[in-house]
Amino acid sequence: MYAFYKKALIACLCLLVASLLFSYFCLAQSYLLVPMLPIKGSPLPWQPVPSWEARPGGPATVNIQDDPQRLKYEFSISDKAEQPFAAIELVFRDRKGKPTHVDLSRYSALALRVKCSPANTLMFSAYTFERVIPGKEYLNYRPSLAYFSCNKNESKVEIDLTRLETPHWWFYLVNLDLSRQSYKLDKVTKLTIGSTFQSPRGKPMAVEVSALELEGRDYRYLGLLAVTLSLAWGGFGLWFFLRHAGVLTEDVRERLQKDLPFVAYQQLSLEPHRDKEKTAILQFIGSKYADPALELDTVVEQTGVNRTKVGELLKAELGYTFSGYVNKLRLTEAARLLAEKESAAVAEIAYSVGYGNVSYFNKLFKEEYGCTPKAFRDACKRGVATVEEAAEPG
Repeated sequence: MYAFYKKALIACLCLLVASLLFSYFCLAQSYLLVPMLPIKGSPLPWQPVPSWEARPGGPATVNIQDDPQRLKYEFSISDKAEQPFAAIELVFRDRKGKPTHVDLSRYSALALRVKCSPANTLMFSAYTFERVIPGKEYLNYRPSLAYFSCNKNESKVEIDLTRLETPHWWFYLVNLDLSRQSYKLDKVTKLTIGSTFQSPRGKPMAVEVSALELEGRDYRYLGLLAVTLSLAWGGFGLWFFLRHAGVLTEDVRERLQKDLPFVAYQQLSLEPHRDKEKTAILQFIGSKYADPALELDTVVEQTGVNRTKVGELLKAELGYTFSGYVNKLRLTEAARLLAEKESAAVAEIAYSVGYGNVSYFNKLFKEEYGCTPKAFRDACKRGVATVEEAAEPG
C-alpha cells in the first residue's frame, strides 16, 4: 500500500501544480484590457469627430489635433449660448468606414489618463441603441452619462460603464417611464467626452487623453476553469478509488498469506516442542486468546512460568510481546471471520475474538491491515469475485 500511496501523492502533487498553472492562465485570460489608443492600433476601429453642436457658425467650436498616439482637442463655448455644449465623439466604424454598433457588454469600465487646461468638469457618455420610437432613429440612441474632473496635471479616471445615468430629458422625449434605468452595452454606436454647465465659457479649453482602455471580465474562461478542474479532480478521485480498491484487495490477499501461520495458531500451539514450558504457554494462549480477561498474570498463574520467561519466549519464538501476540491472534482470527462470514456484523466478530470495545478493535484492525474491517471484507469479496471470473471457461 505504501507504494500506491506514494504514487498517488506524486500524481496529486503533479495535478495540483497543473491546476495552479491552468488556473493562473484562465484567470489572466479572463481579465480583458482593450487599448483604444493609438487609434490605428485599436482592436475596435473608431474615429474622433466633433459633435453636431460644434458645426461652423454654431455656439461652440471643436478643433481636433492630429496626434497618432493621443487624443488631443481644443474647444470653446460662446458666452451667448443658451445651452452651451461642445464634445468630441468617438464613433465606431466598420471595415468599410461606416458608423456601426459594437458590443461592449463584456466590459465594465473605461479607464483614461487625461489632463485639461484650464481645470474643468467634463461629461462622458455612451450612446446605446434601444428601439423605442420607430421612425425617429436619433431618439433610439440612449445617452448614458458620467462626470469627471481634470486639470493640468495628468490623472487617471475610471468610469464604471455599468452605472451610467440616463438624463431625464431623454425619457421625456421618448415617453418612457423613469424607472427603466437599465440599459445594455451590446449595441454602442459612440462614446463622447464633452463639456458641462460648469465648463469655462468664452475662452479656449484644451483636453489631452494619453490612454484610453476598456476593462472587463470574460467569464467563459472561469467556466472553462471550473469544468476542467472538476473533470481533472473528479477523474483523479475515480482513479484513486478504483485503484485503491484493487491495491487493497491485493494487499489483503498478501497479508492473509503472510498470516497463515497464525491462522493455524491452534495447531501451532499443539505441536510438540522440546521445551514443555513453551508448549504450555502457546497452548494456553492459543486456547484462551478470545477471552477478554486474558492477561499476562493469568498465563503465569496457569502455566507456572514466570513473567520474564514468558516475555522472553514470545519475543524469541515469534517476535512479539505478550499483548502484541494476543492482538495478532485476535486480529488474524477476526480477518478470517470477516472473509468467511459475510452475515456476521463487525461488532459481533470483535466480541467473539476478545474485544469488548468495537472502536478499539477498529483502530487496531486498521493499524494491522491498513483499512477498516468493513473495507477488508469488501476487498475479500472482490478478491473472490476475481478468482471466480478467472476460473470461468473462456
